Amino acid sequence: MASIHASLDTPEERLVFWSIVGTWGLWFAGALYHAFPLLGWTLVALALGRRIGVFDEHGHSASPLPWGVVAWLIGMGGMLAALTIAHLTFDLEAVQFVKSLFGWIKGWGLLGAFIFAGADLRIKPIVVFRASNILALQTLILTPVLAAAALAGGPDVWFVSPLQYLGGTGPAFFEVGSHTWDGGSLGFRLRYYAPWGPAAAFCAHIGLVCGLFDRDRRWRLVGVVTALVVCAMSQSRLSLIAVPVLLLGLPLLSNLLRAWPAAIAAALFTLGMLLLTQVQDAIDDATQAFIGARADSSRVRAALSRIAVHRWQEEAPLFGHGAVERGPHLVEFMPIGSHHTWNGLLFVKGAVGFVALALPLAWTFFELLAKAQRDAVARAGLGMVLVLVFNSFGENLEILAYLAWPGLLIIGIASRRRLRTPEVWKQQFGPAFAVHPEAA
Repeated sequence: MASIHASLDTPEERLVFWSIVGTWGLWFAGALYHAFPLLGWTLVALALGRRIGVFDEHGHSASPLPWGVVAWLIGMGGMLAALTIAHLTFDLEAVQFVKSLFGWIKGWGLLGAFIFAGADLRIKPIVVFRASNILALQTLILTPVLAAAALAGGPDVWFVSPLQYLGGTGPAFFEVGSHTWDGGSLGFRLRYYAPWGPAAAFCAHIGLVCGLFDRDRRWRLVGVVTALVVCAMSQSRLSLIAVPVLLLGLPLLSNLLRAWPAAIAAALFTLGMLLLTQVQDAIDDATQAFIGARADSSRVRAALSRIAVHRWQEEAPLFGHGAVERGPHLVEFMPIGSHHTWNGLLFVKGAVGFVALALPLAWTFFELLAKAQRDAVARAGLGMVLVLVFNSFGENLEILAYLAWPGLLIIGIASRRRLRTPEVWKQQFGPAFAVHPEAA
């Protein structure tokens, strides 16, 4: 920790480092939901101030923004445009529009803000990796304490921070407690500093990527072990898919120009074709086990998705309804447009909102996939994109953007890395494919 602390060269690095390391302290004050969005927009203000010369005498000499980052800014701006048009179309009250605007500032707008800040500010990726692993060590130490509180039958919520009165989507974001009760194998789920268990697993997926790319072996081990422990204690079903893909799939995706990934893929494909019937049966059994692990939750989520898609198609296909709505008894009155990023986007912001997220996400995936073949930071960024993709099918990225921000910063940092093409491309296609020097 000392070496990283000594290398915090810029105000933005110090802000980022101590914000991550101080996560548990902010959680105990119930301040995470307000503090991290404030951090994001502060970083944006710092970047813009540098560019126009407010903080630097001669202005920021950074190169133009990468196209991938521009795509995110346009996409998140499209979210705001869809929101505004939907409110006008359905004659929603001005108070509702103001609430939705603040929701955008702390949600979709925040995704663009952190990615822009990562790309434009002077933040070394190791600062994020090491701070995340220090946070992981704190989390690992606190896990037995939280589990003991749950096993002792203590209250799941210790207190609710008065900061909830400054605005928020619900008291869960300001609750300080150890767990939520659950009918699963443990009888409870630890939610750590997240509003619910699966959201804690979302944070663990980000921590897993940070752990994998720390230069120090000891911190790398701490980050990976803690991520696995959090996924287990939060009893996240999505982690059964996300963790193996991050641990096994990410190295494969990052080495597509080498022979061994192709050999492994060919061997698996051949084996799969020979055992097609058995593979299909295994997939069916795994799917049923996945759904059956939380049958009631799966039923509610499926019903919410059907309602959201049907009402999007019938009532507001282009710009959506502008806001979530309380669902019927069939879905236990859960808000329509929650629990699933893509269906929620269709319901709230229509096809425009759907495309506004899908396009920058796809652009960034393929851009970082190309860069990841020869750049470790781009591999970390690619891992963070995979985390967003996986969790978009189980969580609402908008309301959890304030927790995903270290991953968003890494995506921004990775986006500014230059594509370093291998020598074989240079020989085959000429000087246009020359290897670029690695970006700072």
